Amino acid sequence: MAVNWQEFIEVIQAHDRFMLTSHIRPDCDALGSVLGMMDVLEQLGKDVIIVNGQPTPPNLAFIDPENRIKAIGVDLQLEDLQDRDIHMVLDTSAWAQLGPMGEVIKAMDIPLIVVDHHQGEDDLGATFFKDTTAEAAGKLVADAADALGVEWNARMARPLFAAVATDTGWYRFGSAGAGTYQLASRLVAAGAVPSEIYGQLYEQETIGRLRLRGTVLERVGVELDGRLAHTFIRLEDFENTGAVPTDTEDLVNLCLTIKGTDAAFILVEQTPDVYKVSFRSRCELDCSDLARQFGGGGHKAAAGAGIEGPFKECQGRLLDAMIAKLQ
Repeated sequence: MAVNWQEFIEVIQAHDRFMLTSHIRPDCDALGSVLGMMDVLEQLGKDVIIVNGQPTPPNLAFIDPENRIKAIGVDLQLEDLQDRDIHMVLDTSAWAQLGPMGEVIKAMDIPLIVVDHHQGEDDLGATFFKDTTAEAAGKLVADAADALGVEWNARMARPLFAAVATDTGWYRFGSAGAGTYQLASRLVAAGAVPSEIYGQLYEQETIGRLRLRGTVLERVGVELDGRLAHTFIRLEDFENTGAVPTDTEDLVNLCLTIKGTDAAFILVEQTPDVYKVSFRSRCELDCSDLARQFGGGGHKAAAGAGIEGPFKECQGRLLDAMIAKLQ
């Protein structure tokens, strides 16, 4: 569905003190979209703060050199937010993805709006501005800047380029079309430097992440004559390799490098018997539909969910669900 930008403009014009939030376990689209939106709103003279449910992962700190993104319970408390008159959530429509900020939303009696590109949404009591055809939340922020008549600058362009580039797999996913490249061109013209952003994202590997990658690759299993590939990470793997939880980002994509693989998933243990699941597809399988079976969501080609229980039981449930969808 298309965003009603006229309604969005009217909401923005009616408020002055904004609080922006994105999802826990933030990626570049989450971080880049809130930073880009902050600049858009500040150019309009708005008072803006960004408060997330978790601190920015160290490997993505480069995207916020001014340390504008704060974490609830770390940098700010609920009482510090009482002067806000509207709350904007970007890049998620799910309570589970908001973490501690979900409780903040419930505790504050102010309007809530959501700017998102994911399929499906929870009943957040919000006004939704969604376009599920958009390749990234960062794209919607760029559209918002145009709708509001805001000039694009380097401070906005850098995080938005990182947002769009990462959510499209550096422009190689099927979600990247002609408009995506036009958007990238405009962001570069506004001051984004792709070589610098790529270097910060993909040329800062730690020995721990490299060792974790080896563990993930060693465990890859295949089903359905290679159409489905899967792997996993257990808690002890972090200690054994020297990796940290944020090092798991995008490792599921390694499974899709196998010739003949149509779909993949990775189980990542976060606390004992509690797992994050990432699904990937490059066929007819709809990952968002699959993720909803486990209380998650996302896109057709990429989605995520959570699952709890003994490892073998969780792995078996996921395999059964994916095999049923692929057969």
